[in-house]
Amino acid sequence: MELGLYTFADVNPNPSRSKGVEGAERLKHLIEEIELADQVGLDVFGLGEHHRPDYAVSAPAVALAAAAVKTKNIRLTSAVTVLSSDDPVRVFQQFSMLDLISNGRAEIMAGRGSFIESFPLFGYNLEDYDQLFEEKLDLLLALRDNETVSWKGELRAAINGRGVYPRPLQDPLPLWVAVGGTPQSVARAGALGLPVALAIIGGEPRRFAPLFDLYREAARRAGQDQAKLKTSINVHGFIADTTDRAADQFYGPQAEVMNRIGRERGWGPTSRAHFDLSRGPNGALFVGDPEAVAEKIIAHHSIFKNDRFLLQMAIGLMPHDQIMRGIELYGTKVAPIVRKALTERGEGAKATA
Repeated sequence: MELGLYTFADVNPNPSRSKGVEGAERLKHLIEEIELADQVGLDVFGLGEHHRPDYAVSAPAVALAAAAVKTKNIRLTSAVTVLSSDDPVRVFQQFSMLDLISNGRAEIMAGRGSFIESFPLFGYNLEDYDQLFEEKLDLLLALRDNETVSWKGELRAAINGRGVYPRPLQDPLPLWVAVGGTPQSVARAGALGLPVALAIIGGEPRRFAPLFDLYREAARRAGQDQAKLKTSINVHGFIADTTDRAADQFYGPQAEVMNRIGRERGWGPTSRAHFDLSRGPNGALFVGDPEAVAEKIIAHHSIFKNDRFLLQMAIGLMPHDQIMRGIELYGTKVAPIVRKALTERGEGAKATA
């Protein structure tokens, strides 16, 4: 199983200094985080795309390209690319270039996005939400599989026998589909034979396990090679030297973000009691010392049989030094425990998309 991190590169939406200065510092710290993740042997680092004042990354491929020249082994992926409001040709070209710069370490994780700001920003109608993603995913697959492309849809101009360059080093360029728990999205990924990444940020994770069964069944019915199917679970969590320290450091920033988003979406406010329940054995938060987090990762692998596990630690205004310590512990303490346990079970192979 691959072990990695993802982040949205949170910033203060109402900083005391200029937003440019705030963004510059966060991106400097972001590159340091990716560089450290590579040094301690983690497998994957993902960056989410957002178009809001509370996140610094609107163009993941740009930041990942900066990280590519500072790293050697870690895979670099979007998490996610909001494909519905982007142009698949540009997405493919940008990640092909990232693949060339990184010597074959780029991936695309495509999704609809959990926020809608990009749709009016780029001139798309939310009434076309589902059709936009279906059409653009179809075009992205055509671009990935063919140097010269002829394609026609309803919501984008047709392409008639045009070459798309540069071509990536990896053939094919890895493409994952990110889902938030919608059965139709999971089934679509399975029918297409694409790897699927499931975000679990609340509730009891084991309740999501049937979605992977649906994914594999949809792939079987579509005649896809089961051996090529890959799954990831993407969760919130934090690692510190002690479990109490991890909980105390993570609760404030994570709760602030969840409450801010909750006010936008009509969720009820969170609390420390709810947070503590969620970091228990059956909850969705992976928070604790290295041994506790490793034990929970291993337990959930027994449920999901997932090929990849991505942890979002840098949520909200987490201090940079705490994030760096968490990354260090993840790579040097958690990962060896998990890899040893899965190897002893005969399940130590890494995912390949």
